[in-house]
Amino acid sequence: MPFKRTGAALLALACGALAGCATLSESGQQEVTVHAVLDHRELAGVGCVLSNRVGRWFVMAPGRVTVQKNDSDLRVSCKKDGVAMGAELWHPHYGTDKILGNALLTAGLGEYVDRHSGAGFDYQSTITVLMRPVAAAQAAPTSEPGNTVY
Repeated sequence: MPFKRTGAALLALACGALAGCATLSESGQQEVTVHAVLDHRELAGVGCVLSNRVGRWFVMAPGRVTVQKNDSDLRVSCKKDGVAMGAELWHPHYGTDKILGNALLTAGLGEYVDRHSGAGFDYQSTITVLMRPVAAAQAAPTSEPGNTVY
């Protein structure tokens, strides 16, 4: 009977260790959905660039893109030529379950590995970028053939 209890305890410990160490239990990548909103309405066909310290990704909003997770902020910049532009900054979050699991089961080593691999962090899964109309002054000047524009 003591063997069954020890086996169950080891199994629980192993499951807890995997839950605590995101590097072993989670991917270093995350799918993010991007929406662009202007005047309380979603815009379609908006080009967006997402970037953090480890890479840059492109998506047409509304749309999905897979990004590499990291402990740095995710910058999102969107633009629809002649219509609107916008930018947002999203901070990654590190789950308290990961912190507790790593502290208890790996004496902090798992947290160090998770932070450096990026697997321990998550970004918001749905990102909404608030767009601002492009002012008429920012629009490219048009000129008639033969006229000089200074």
